Amino acid sequence: MAREGVPWTLGFFMATILLLLFSRRFSAEPLRYLGWTCGLVTILVAHFYRDPDRQPPEGQHLVVSAADGKVGEVERGIREDNYLQNEAVRVSLILSLWDVHINRIPISGRVELVRYFTGKFWPAFTRRGQRENEHNLVGIRGDGGKILVKQMAGSLARRIVCRLHVGDAVVTGQKFGMIQLGSRVEMFLPESAKITVSAGDRVVAGETVVGVFQ
Repeated sequence: MAREGVPWTLGFFMATILLLLFSRRFSAEPLRYLGWTCGLVTILVAHFYRDPDRQPPEGQHLVVSAADGKVGEVERGIREDNYLQNEAVRVSLILSLWDVHINRIPISGRVELVRYFTGKFWPAFTRRGQRENEHNLVGIRGDGGKILVKQMAGSLARRIVCRLHVGDAVVTGQKFGMIQLGSRVEMFLPESAKITVSAGDRVVAGETVVGVFQ
């Protein structure tokens, strides 16, 4: 389980136990129903914060997905001035409430950029959300090239977690943060990169190859 989920899961679990004990002690049916409701919430929270093991693929210059979810768009010719400072390919990943929300490092290398931006909370799948929503940028330089990962908040996702700092050495598949509740992650690769996914594909963080540096 992701560390962010531990206090929430324990809190709802303890509330479940206490409510069921009180309902039995005082023969209070409303408390029993509330207790079972808290139990259901405990299961849902534990599921949301699950942290499955992942095995990165072997190979040179591979770029793996930074998030679980569905590929929303693959767009070439995007000008990226925050880190790549060149034409780029943007691979947009849409996370639902049921996806694993832990984000993982796409390439081994060194972190050269971590920058957080406050903003709005429009639905992350809209153009306005892409432009105006709260987000965090992570730029990594690897042996094959540079990549930028954009963690984006949405209408429900109100907390972006990133544990990286400039200068950190990172490896492919390493956990580095999460977006709490369903939202969006965008990956910017050099225009020369070979993209191996298409819109509508399902991807798995740390395992699915989304591109190859050329």
